[in-house]
Amino acid sequence: MISNLSTKYLGLSLKNPFMPGASPMVDNLDLVKQLEDAGASAIVLHSLFEEQIEMDQRGVDALMLSHEESFSEAISYFPKSGDFAFTPDRYLEQIAAIKRCVGIPVIASLNGVTPGGWVSLAKSMEQAGASAIELNVYQLPGNPALSGTDIEVAVLEILSSMVKHITIPVAVKLSPFYSSLPNLARSLEGAGAKGLVLFNRFYQPDIDIETLEVTPSLKLSDSSELRLRLRWMAILESIQGLDFALSGGVHNSVDAIKALMAGSTTVQLVSCLLQHGPQRLREIIDGVQEWMTEHEYSSVSELRGCMSYRKCPDPGGYERANYLHILQTWQVDQEYPRKSITD
Repeated sequence: MISNLSTKYLGLSLKNPFMPGASPMVDNLDLVKQLEDAGASAIVLHSLFEEQIEMDQRGVDALMLSHEESFSEAISYFPKSGDFAFTPDRYLEQIAAIKRCVGIPVIASLNGVTPGGWVSLAKSMEQAGASAIELNVYQLPGNPALSGTDIEVAVLEILSSMVKHITIPVAVKLSPFYSSLPNLARSLEGAGAKGLVLFNRFYQPDIDIETLEVTPSLKLSDSSELRLRLRWMAILESIQGLDFALSGGVHNSVDAIKALMAGSTTVQLVSCLLQHGPQRLREIIDGVQEWMTEHEYSSVSELRGCMSYRKCPDPGGYERANYLHILQTWQVDQEYPRKSITD
């Protein structure tokens, strides 16, 4: 018996749950074709940014001036127009080009933090051939005047305004940093979301102690980042009306199996593909299928969610009980070598 890997995500029929997540890989049509040949069930484009769209609509000068009151160095951190991979028009052309290149669904991505006219571009993405849109809400709130409710209301307003313009499904990509993810997830479903992507990764800046500058840094994920996603996937998967994509921390077939067991509908891969190339996708798919066949799972639907909060034998493992158990059973090794503070 060969296990059936086919699944549905956002109403789309997919040959398996595995796809590349948003990344620069899809800027290259040759790589896109290699990803399809390696087994990708869909292609997720990298994000088109709210700032990028406004820059195109209003002009660079107007957008720069809108940031000058924040702090004096703000403009120096803002990307120049040439730093973006595609202009909005070129982005739409890339959607159409990928649709011609492959026979799998293409998911476009919009990244923003404020409600505004930029979301109307979603309609153009649909017309260009996108099968769905991933709304990437990337915001690190630093204003103490903004409450958690303010932040969540803004997310809901962006989604609500977007779904008015289009007929294709929308998935919302969130960070884990909300006061009540289950409540927000349910509200997003009520506002028209068909899926959630867990989670966005905040790229943490560093400090250069010699130049006294804040420096951008990029660290690819590893499997240790999977645990946060497994916990929340297992808790949220019971929300009716939503599909779930797990993004971040999946680097091998074991990671992928865990993601599906927790309740993920699909799994998005980025860092492992950037490190090892499209062939890693094929290795993960083959590894999952081999494991499922060996353990007599006939389909992905049979495997999905078997270790979610509502189905696993010990749901306390996802809750406060796990925290208490770990702290109370940890034993300090008295034989560990003592180190100086500089080690």
